[in-house]
Amino acid sequence: MKVAIPVAEDFGLESLVYGHFGSAPVFVLVDSETMSVESLGNQDQAHVHGQCSPVEALAGAKPDAVVVGGIGAGALMGLRQAGIKVYQAAGETVAEVVALLKKGGLKEVAWEHTCAGHGEGSGCPHHG
Repeated sequence: MKVAIPVAEDFGLESLVYGHFGSAPVFVLVDSETMSVESLGNQDQAHVHGQCSPVEALAGAKPDAVVVGGIGAGALMGLRQAGIKVYQAAGETVAEVVALLKKGGLKEVAWEHTCAGHGEGSGCPHHG
């Protein structure tokens, strides 16, 4: 399974999960079987707030899943429409979240846990 995870800086499997999908500078793409890592620059980082194009952000990559600290409803909808599952991160590093995902230890992001806006998220964990 290919998994994309937003990070601030690419340190491979030791990268820290970034708090918000749309504004992440980089995505680490991990093959969960081989644990090989690829770096993808966010191709939509300069988007207008609330207008994230998640498929464009992933630079054309087609992961099976995305693991996020937080995500807006529009980005969640766009990923789901592209057939990409979106999971809530638990753990700090890419390696930790991939291990949890492989064990079935991550929950899919629910609509009520998406970000309503920076600083005023309704249920968005990274705005807590």
